Amino acid sequence: MVGKTGNGKSSTGNTILGRQCFESKLSARSITVDCSKGTAGVDGQQVAVIDTPGLFDTRFDEHQTSKLVGQCIKSAAPGPHVFLVVIKLGRFTGEEKETVNKIQEIFGQDADKYSMVLFTGGDDLEDTIENFLTGSPELQELVQRCNGHYHVFNNRNKDRSQVTELLQKIRNIVQRNGGSHYTNEMFQEAERAIEKEKQRILKEKEEKIRREQEEVERKIRENYEKQMQKLYQQFEAEREKERKEREEERKMAG
Repeated sequence: MVGKTGNGKSSTGNTILGRQCFESKLSARSITVDCSKGTAGVDGQQVAVIDTPGLFDTRFDEHQTSKLVGQCIKSAAPGPHVFLVVIKLGRFTGEEKETVNKIQEIFGQDADKYSMVLFTGGDDLEDTIENFLTGSPELQELVQRCNGHYHVFNNRNKDRSQVTELLQKIRNIVQRNGGSHYTNEMFQEAERAIEKEKQRILKEKEEKIRREQEEVERKIRENYEKQMQKLYQQFEAEREKERKEREEERKMAG
């Protein structure tokens, strides 16, 4: 499970497993600070759920986030069969979008085919999820990026049918992917892509700074040359004036 702090990842994990495995309470700050794994038998199948730290939590810098995510991938060995991108039903804010972009950047494009959007707060949904999505092109785009996979959860509802439906959708994704899973190699490839992009941006910035410095130096030289030219012209004008004055004095003396 991945997503922004406060979107209900821990509660969702508890609902899936049917027991209190992850600490969950209303808080603006992520309770989960390390990857936490819970397992349980669900519908005759052994299910492992990994709760991740809030990837938008300001306590974690980029290096820490990458390190924690790497730990999560390893704890899901041989690798997760599905990423549940947990989004709270409501207005898809800029912060939400930035979180999703960060998740997709961290895991890379390979993660898209293993991803499903899981909307929490289903009890607040006044219309069908399809109509709700129609009103949000950005959420539609997110669902499309996850190959159209989504599910709605109500963590207050004790009816296990929503969990059964979710697991069936996950089985369909696994089957569609030929039983494969997201691997540590894919994550490392995503890390390399991020590092490559960082270097490209750094190089661009350095090149921009170099060009700006050259432009400043050029303007300084240009201004200096103009000032020197002006001083030279003033000096020549003074010399010419003195020459004429001396010439005039000689004429008067003669």
